[in-house]
Formats: sequence, structure tokens, C-alpha cells
Amino acid sequence: MKDIQVKVYDNDLEKAMRILKKKIQNDGLFKRLKLKKAYEKPSEHKRRKQRESLRRQRIAASRNRYRRK
Repeated sequence: MKDIQVKVYDNDLEKAMRILKKKIQNDGLFKRLKLKKAYEKPSEHKRRKQRESLRRQRIAASRNRYRRK
């Protein structure tokens, strides 16, 4: 796992906390912690992975549509 660091400038902790939260969210740490909180059946795991794959494909397809124009 990579280190996540946030520098605090002018004692602005609120801004640093927002930046940290965004970095953690983009890294996917919240999602991993939520998944590890409880047991996930193999069938549910397979179904979730397939849904995530389809979502990534839809996003890539929509990006490609806009790039071609």
C-alpha cells in the first residue's frame, strides 16, 4: 500500500482534511475497508466484479464516443 501524505499550510487543518479525504477516496481505501468489514460470498464477489467491469466498459465507451467526434 502506498503512503498518502498531505501538507498543512498556514494551520489550515480543514482544507488539509478535505484534501486527505479526497485522496483516500480516489485511492479506493474506503471501498476496500467497507468490503473487508464483512464476509462476502463467492457468488456475490463474482457478481460485484462483473458489475464493476461493466461499469468501467460503459465509461470507456462513452469517453471513446466523445473523442471520435
